[in-house]
Amino acid sequence: MSADPARQNGGRVDLQLIASMIEPGSRVLDVGSGDGELLRLLNATREVDCRGIEISQKGVNAGVAQGLSVVQGDADKDLVNYPTKGFDYVILSQTLQATRAPQKVVRELVRIGRRAIISFPNFAHWRVRARILFTGQMPVTPTLPFQWYETPNIHLCSIDDFVNMTKGMGVTIEKFIALDWHGKVSMTNNTPALANLLAAQALFLLRED
Repeated sequence: MSADPARQNGGRVDLQLIASMIEPGSRVLDVGSGDGELLRLLNATREVDCRGIEISQKGVNAGVAQGLSVVQGDADKDLVNYPTKGFDYVILSQTLQATRAPQKVVRELVRIGRRAIISFPNFAHWRVRARILFTGQMPVTPTLPFQWYETPNIHLCSIDDFVNMTKGMGVTIEKFIALDWHGKVSMTNNTPALANLLAAQALFLLRED
């Protein structure tokens, strides 16, 4: 995972929000599962059948060492191998911007899962805009912590970019949550007018039409 979102009580706030959206007993696939933090949280709090796919061998090893069901795989290439509606929820947390073909990945997420949950840093936040405007340099922020020459992010986007991308894809946005710099929920709505300017992170719940 490429961003470093805010943490609260030892855990990432966005992951806690994601876990709260999962119905107990569901089948869950976490795409880009990292070291297994979300899988551990789901196992502990939601009593779900959860699995992970992670591109890095280090992440896979960390997950397996904790007894988690994690396989190595690339979201850009390997999601096509998963069955249609094989999971109740498919999650892509803070990873969309690191994929090579974001729209294709989103199509696969809503195909595989009855619901897809996607979170990402908002590149249109006012502080990001101000950094570019006043310094002429790529921003380094809590949600975009890498220098431009070492970042894994290749498709940074804004909330409006993401919403516009989903139009015409046969995808419905069921829920939207905006988070501030501290990981606190700042607004919830389907298309809040000010979220593109004020939200540091975005979280979407999607389903295929």
